Amino acid sequence: MGGIKSGEKTSVLVVGATGYLGKRIVRACLAEGHETYVLQRPEIGLDIEKVQLLFSFKKLGARLVEASFSDHQSLVSAVKLVDVVVSAMSGVHFRSHNILVQLKLVEAIKEAGNVKRFLPSEFGMDPPRMGHALPPGRETFDQKLEVRHAIEAAGIPYTYVVGACFAAYFAGNLSQMETLLPPKKKANIYGDGNVKVVFADEDDIAKYTAKTLDDPRTVNKTVYIRPQDNVLTQNELVKIWEKLTGNDLEKTNIAAKDFLANIEHMEIPHQAGIGHFYHIFYEGCLTDHKVGEDEEASSLYPDVKYRRMDDYLRMFL
Repeated sequence: MGGIKSGEKTSVLVVGATGYLGKRIVRACLAEGHETYVLQRPEIGLDIEKVQLLFSFKKLGARLVEASFSDHQSLVSAVKLVDVVVSAMSGVHFRSHNILVQLKLVEAIKEAGNVKRFLPSEFGMDPPRMGHALPPGRETFDQKLEVRHAIEAAGIPYTYVVGACFAAYFAGNLSQMETLLPPKKKANIYGDGNVKVVFADEDDIAKYTAKTLDDPRTVNKTVYIRPQDNVLTQNELVKIWEKLTGNDLEKTNIAAKDFLANIEHMEIPHQAGIGHFYHIFYEGCLTDHKVGEDEEASSLYPDVKYRRMDDYLRMFL
């Protein structure tokens, strides 16, 4: 169960295909040669960017499948078409937080009975390790766990892809909050700046996802994205940028208690962001546990030439 015969094309349905990571997963599945289906939901309405994105996928060879989360039977029919379902529903507070909608997908997969693998929306910190996380950001982990429990209770084979900071949100800005661009003069450093963090280009995360979804080695396992050269401290990341620009930034070290001060007076999405940054940069939640080669993406798929952070940062020069 969960392994797919080699030589046959794997068919994949991507849910959340017009989203930030979803669109990359669609392209990676097509590039990998998977027969790729994309869920087209009537709720899309007048969202012209999403509509145009869907039809651009069609042009690339994907098939559009109409189904709605408010129509169980339509979801069952959609998942009956494929071997694998990948969900990339949003789970961040400042966009839309849709993690629990996936429970409807689990019900449909369970009823359809043909799906050989389900990859729910993960792609971040490993939820079972985040039981101590600060509210309200911990809601993301609690809900992801609820989805995992439903998958496992239904006996659906799965792969959970976790473990890296998206480069566009964490690397380009040298991990500064409230901007996506590198700072010009000053940088905040979390604590001593020596906690190891994992960074990955979102396109690489999508490539690893497309490779693992029908790999018999990863059925009912968690796959960690921890490419060796991209395990860096914040200080190391800042140094890469300083070397590229030839300019030294003025650095301010922020103690944990100062970083968390006044958190309760902030807007909910900001509180969630602060909590997540705290767990990554002060506690080191992405790197505080060992990961074997058989569960690490860049070891499993050495043919993916993953993007290093010096190369990534060059685009901001």
